[in-house]
Amino acid sequence: MSIYLLLYLVLVFVNVVGGRYGFITLRGAVMVMTQTDNVFDIPDDHVAKASYKNEIFQNGWAYLEVSTQAEFADSLQAHAAGYLEGYLSRDLIWMHWCNVLQGFCTGKEDVCQMVDDFVDANEDYVLTEAVKHKSETYWYQILLLYYQLQGLAWGYRNATTDPDKLLTFRDIFWMNMVGDLDDLAFSLILRSNHSKRDIDPDPTARLDRCSGLVKLLPDLSNLYTSQTTWNSYNSMLRIQKMYVLNYRVSRLSTERIPGYKMSFSSYPGLATSLDDFYIISSGLVPAETTIGNSRRALFELINPVGKILEFVRVMVANRVARNGREWVKIFSQRNSGTYNNQWYIVDYNKFKPSEAGCPGSVSSGLLWVVEQLPGTTEAADLTATLVNTSYFPSYNMAHFRRIFELGGGLERMKKYGDWFGQETHPRARMLKRLQAGIHNIRDMFRVMRYNDYKHDPLARCPQCNPPYSACNAVAARNDLNPANGTYPFQALGHRCHGAIDAKVTSARLRPAYEFIAVSSPPHDEAQGVPPFKWSEFDLGKNVSHIGHPDKWVFPPVRHRWEWG
Repeated sequence: MSIYLLLYLVLVFVNVVGGRYGFITLRGAVMVMTQTDNVFDIPDDHVAKASYKNEIFQNGWAYLEVSTQAEFADSLQAHAAGYLEGYLSRDLIWMHWCNVLQGFCTGKEDVCQMVDDFVDANEDYVLTEAVKHKSETYWYQILLLYYQLQGLAWGYRNATTDPDKLLTFRDIFWMNMVGDLDDLAFSLILRSNHSKRDIDPDPTARLDRCSGLVKLLPDLSNLYTSQTTWNSYNSMLRIQKMYVLNYRVSRLSTERIPGYKMSFSSYPGLATSLDDFYIISSGLVPAETTIGNSRRALFELINPVGKILEFVRVMVANRVARNGREWVKIFSQRNSGTYNNQWYIVDYNKFKPSEAGCPGSVSSGLLWVVEQLPGTTEAADLTATLVNTSYFPSYNMAHFRRIFELGGGLERMKKYGDWFGQETHPRARMLKRLQAGIHNIRDMFRVMRYNDYKHDPLARCPQCNPPYSACNAVAARNDLNPANGTYPFQALGHRCHGAIDAKVTSARLRPAYEFIAVSSPPHDEAQGVPPFKWSEFDLGKNVSHIGHPDKWVFPPVRHRWEWG
């Protein structure tokens, strides 16, 4: 069943080409889009409005704000929101596609065909169930996300006149499921008749993506939630987004979803974060780091029927959950087993900061943690742990012992040593040491950008030559590891990979959906960490980075949303 069969035909005309703002109105049964440079041109009866500006060469970020009106049908809101995003940010969508996915299938067309077949089967399952259970909140919100993605694809397509730059709905869907893609592709290769039956997962792969930290100041004066994304440098076209989508909880309800408003760091063409880092109107701030899976038997549990891809489950949980417990419950349903992460969900409703002589307070449910592997999840309220230690670190290692062992953690430790230990990983020890010095948001931000790999004893690597690695940091710079160096496994070596940002919010920033953010690999000349520069990077000529600045040196920014 195709998504295109589920929406009635909507015709969209563009009145004006060019301008920072866009809006969609109804003219009878027809949706009409207008683009303008003047915000005052936006009429009160718009279905949706959006603003977009690309400041990547100025401060490393583009900014997109999309808002819909509750008096219109949810399906129209979703489609219009997606359409405006696809149309206005078309320049970055094409460049991001070229940089991240355009050559993905070259030489592995058979694998991509298997992925497409899986997505076909999964889409049939999802949309059949969504239509069958359209009065249920869970399926209703899934359907709205698919409508938004469809609108995004249509908006991009209608904005693109060059036939060589056309992207389909499936292309846009691939961009959104890129986090799920590696696990999905590997599971299909394992079960393919064309594969070698003795193939096994690399136990050192996908274990170094992102650092996270929740810090509760001991005097309860503030609560910080942060994440530093580690990714391939070709993915550095970044957008900060604000969605205000006034959906109902379900088709038969008049209640607005708790997560109707959210800001997040993201990428062109995505209706999700992928990092992931969200600030939501429910009071929740969810974020994650990847824990991965190296057990062949678990990969064989990944199936298209009865499962929902990770990025879809995240957005449903973000929109529907009222607290951390509900977020975990919604996210854990129909676990796809792809993009296996440790999620930490901070509920700022459970925190009252101390101020003006009044004591602060913490309630249970402030911090929930959930970890996913194929076929299973484990979760717990870790508020007491946070209060006792004043911090919760996340560094691509499972917190729960059962998940750690089930995902192959013990085998990795035995083969490769302390780097793969829950307590002995370099970042575990670094974050424990560094968090003690956090007294304000500047300290917090500095910790999330920390890389002193040439001098910090915790960055030492006795098996490496030279005897340290720029991966052993809160914010990695794997490009700085010498290409002719020797390393016990790939994660510690020379790669086009590292920390590409840092985001920090607080009890004071969160109500305005604001966060302090920087877009660039970390740099500190005094510590021997130079700025990243494509023209001086030996792998740069082999990596597509269309639309990127050459030199990545940008200051932290605090973006204030235009429509709040």
